[in-house]
Amino acid sequence: MKIEEFLRAHFLSVGDNVKFLLEKLNLYDEELLRFLESKYGEPAKMSKSKANTVDPEEAIQKYGADTVRLYILFAGPVEKDFEWTEEGVAGAYRFIKRLWNFVLSNLDRIKSAPPLLKEELTPQGRELRRKVHQTLQRYEGAMQSLSFNTAIAKIMELLNHMQDFKPSSEQDWAVLKEAITITLFMLYPITPHVCEELWHELGNRELMIKSSFPVVDENALSVEEIEIPVQINGKLRATLKIRTDADEEEVKSRALENERIRQHLEGKRIEKVVYVKGKLINLVVE
Repeated sequence: MKIEEFLRAHFLSVGDNVKFLLEKLNLYDEELLRFLESKYGEPAKMSKSKANTVDPEEAIQKYGADTVRLYILFAGPVEKDFEWTEEGVAGAYRFIKRLWNFVLSNLDRIKSAPPLLKEELTPQGRELRRKVHQTLQRYEGAMQSLSFNTAIAKIMELLNHMQDFKPSSEQDWAVLKEAITITLFMLYPITPHVCEELWHELGNRELMIKSSFPVVDENALSVEEIEIPVQINGKLRATLKIRTDADEEEVKSRALENERIRQHLEGKRIEKVVYVKGKLINLVVE
C-alpha cells in the first residue's frame, strides 16, 4: 500500500505527525509541509489536538481585518466548513490591493469626471454601465440569500471589466466613477475599512454608512443591440449587430448589405428567408 493510500484509509494527514517532527527538528517549512500534504495525503483538518489551528489575530496583523473577512466569506457557502489556507488569504489580499491600486491610479481623472449624462454615453460606456447594474442586481439577490461567496465573485468579475475598460470620453470617466462608487458600496459590508478609505480618497466627506446605497437602474439593464448569426442554407456565414427592436425586413436588408454574405450569394437566388427574432436569420438559396 502506498503512503497516501494508507493515510487516506486511516483518515490521517501528513500534517498529523510531520508538522510536529519538523518543528522538533527545527526544520519546519510551510512550503515543504504543503508539498508533502498534496503529494502523500489529505491536508490536516484544523483542530487543537493537531496543533494546526490558525490564530485570526496573526492573519489580521499580517493582512488586515478586511482581508480576513473577505477570505472567510468568499471561501464557500456559510453553512459549510472550509479549509483555511495561506494561499486563500493571500488571494483575498491581492484582490483588495488590486482594487486599491486601480482606484488610486485613476483617482485624478475620476474625481474630475463630469456628472453622468445617460444620453451621451459611448457604446462601451453603456456596456460597462449595464454590467455594473447587472452586478448590483445579482449582488442584492445573493446577499439576501446569504450567498456571500457568490456576491463577492460577482464583484471580482466586475473589477476585471473595469480594468479592461478604456475610457475615451469624459462621459466614459463618469461611468467609471459610478462603477467604482457602486463597487465600494457593495464591498462595504465585507471590507468596510478599505472602502471607507477609498470613499474619502474620491472626495466624499460624509461616512459611507450615512450615505444612500445605490439603486439598480432598470434602464441601464436593457440591451440596445444584439448579435445574431446569418446563415445560408443552414451554414454560418456572418454575424450581424442589430437593434433589439429590428423587424425581419431590416435584418434581411442588413444581411444582404454584408460583404461576406454578398460573396456567398453571388449568382444565386434566395428562395426563402427564415428569421427567428433575436436569434438568427437563414437565407435559403437554390
